[in-house]
Amino acid sequence: MRTRRLGSQGPELTVIGFGCWAMGGAGWAGSWGPQDDEESIRSIHTALDAGVNWFDTAAVYGLGHSEEVLGKALGPRRPEVVVATKFGTVWDSQGNLSDRASYESVMRECDASLRRLGTDYIDLYQQHWPDREGTPVEETMRALDDLVQAGKVRYTGVSNYDLPLLQQALAVRHVDSLQPQYNLFSRGVESELLPYCREHGVGVVAYSPLHSGLLGGTYTPDKRFDDGDWRVHNPDFTGEGLRRNLERVDQLRRIADRSGHTVAQLAVAWVLSNPALTAAIVGVRRPSHITGILPAGDWELDEDTRQTIEQIMQPEQAGIGS
Repeated sequence: MRTRRLGSQGPELTVIGFGCWAMGGAGWAGSWGPQDDEESIRSIHTALDAGVNWFDTAAVYGLGHSEEVLGKALGPRRPEVVVATKFGTVWDSQGNLSDRASYESVMRECDASLRRLGTDYIDLYQQHWPDREGTPVEETMRALDDLVQAGKVRYTGVSNYDLPLLQQALAVRHVDSLQPQYNLFSRGVESELLPYCREHGVGVVAYSPLHSGLLGGTYTPDKRFDDGDWRVHNPDFTGEGLRRNLERVDQLRRIADRSGHTVAQLAVAWVLSNPALTAAIVGVRRPSHITGILPAGDWELDEDTRQTIEQIMQPEQAGIGS
């Protein structure tokens, strides 16, 4: 699989990364529902054997459980890969979440993640969400800089930042990556953030390239999610919203079929065709998810295909806004 360097100073990443959100399992806000740990481990081993060289998780996924499963699965193969995790979304004893990135909190979170992952360093440490409790960006960046100096973190990143916040962060220290949501239905980062990152040497690793499964090609208008799945309450995935969005997916499927690919592969290849992108994070629950998406990593879309996709996804036609 192709690799690309993460920004101007980061590591080489395979253009498809393994997303570990669903591995957190059930019982927490943001859950994808029940998940079997042994199947998660089999999926990780399948990805390793296929050449995927980086895994993206977060402390909050399963309230630490996803990190524990990833650490267990990697075992002695840990040095082969880039482990990316995220901090800044913390929980109390009742599982209530808040976004906090004070200096002391970041330091505590890093040590806890290192313990759960069973490692003594994190390759890419990313702030999950902007701090909603008023911590200045400068304080958070100072914590990251100290973690790098201490050898606990190798590269630093931010997730879900807007342009002003990213500029504030870069005024303190270099940020190796931005992790935004980016897919055919969610394109709000195209106008400013992606060009800025490309100009300033910040790598971009997009999450949700399949828009949480909507672009996976398996949903039908009568799709129903488990009660523990966050999509149950999202209008993009229910009722008329789902039906309207799947009409676009069916049109995309016809383009993919002509090339001998799946609509999911088309969606990921489209994300990777943006020159600002380093890689796309694909959420995985079972081995077939990773083997089924890998061909997208070597599919370079031609301009005619891109133009046809743009016509299908005109804002006035698409069901989901940017």
